[in-house]
Amino acid sequence: MKREEALEILKKYNKEEFHIRHALTVEGVMRYFAKELGEDEDYWGIVGLLHDIDFELYPEEHCKKCVELLKENNVEESIIKSICSHGYGICSDIKPEHIMEKILFATDELTGLIWAAAKMRPSKSVQDMELSSIKKKFKDKKFAAGCSRETIKQGAEMLGWELDELLEKTIIAMREDEEKIDKMMEN
Repeated sequence: MKREEALEILKKYNKEEFHIRHALTVEGVMRYFAKELGEDEDYWGIVGLLHDIDFELYPEEHCKKCVELLKENNVEESIIKSICSHGYGICSDIKPEHIMEKILFATDELTGLIWAAAKMRPSKSVQDMELSSIKKKFKDKKFAAGCSRETIKQGAEMLGWELDELLEKTIIAMREDEEKIDKMMEN
């Protein structure tokens, strides 16, 4: 599958700026980690781009309705399985097994937390965000309360990483594409 096809599918089911920005952010984070690990950046990026395909229209059927939507659009089974695994324990019983699935599981909620923290900064950016800033926001359970700290911690454990390592690497990953995503969202 080509990225353009995946983006078209994303926009077919998602119209809200928030959901599209989140998908683009997770795509960028997945591409970053794929590059770091010598994996297929395009494949990982497509999984990141499509991971919440069903959430805007079917939030109560998240990680379930996506199977139908993705099959209708001829998305391969391995991508569908990986996408479903990001909701493990919440809306899916498919456990993340591959390193890519574990990173998606760990960073999905985390990108939301980091983005919410960035919006509170004078710069409105992750470019000048430090690990200490996100650690403070992570500890504040009221801040971005919808971002599950338990899922983020569980993801770090699955990866065998310290929480600080996951937080810092994800901030760095988000810096890579922030400007490009901002420009895309303007158009």
